[in-house]
Amino acid sequence: MTMSVRSIHTFPERRAAAHDHDSAEVALAGLVGDRPKKAAVSVVGHDSPHTRANLVLDAPTAEVEALSGHVLRVGDVVLAVESTGNACAGLYAAVGHPGTVRVGDAVEVVEDAS
Repeated sequence: MTMSVRSIHTFPERRAAAHDHDSAEVALAGLVGDRPKKAAVSVVGHDSPHTRANLVLDAPTAEVEALSGHVLRVGDVVLAVESTGNACAGLYAAVGHPGTVRVGDAVEVVEDAS
């Protein structure tokens, strides 16, 4: 299945509403303007309610979670994704190559991270 970015969010302040974006710069520490969290970037599927994820993909969360352990290219950005390891849905990602991500960008599996 082909996945793409459905929406992009930053959360500059704890417990505050999300800021929605058509595109965002992604640095090694995460999305520019986002507050530091457990992971540089968080990724979830479109069916995960009340999410605080940065990238929402146009696939169910179960399909997104199946990408755990892989390296993904999203726009100019390369992300190494892994399970959150807790009750949070989706994936956490480390940034391997910074760049720009846009709504509509395809998500491509680059390699298996293991």
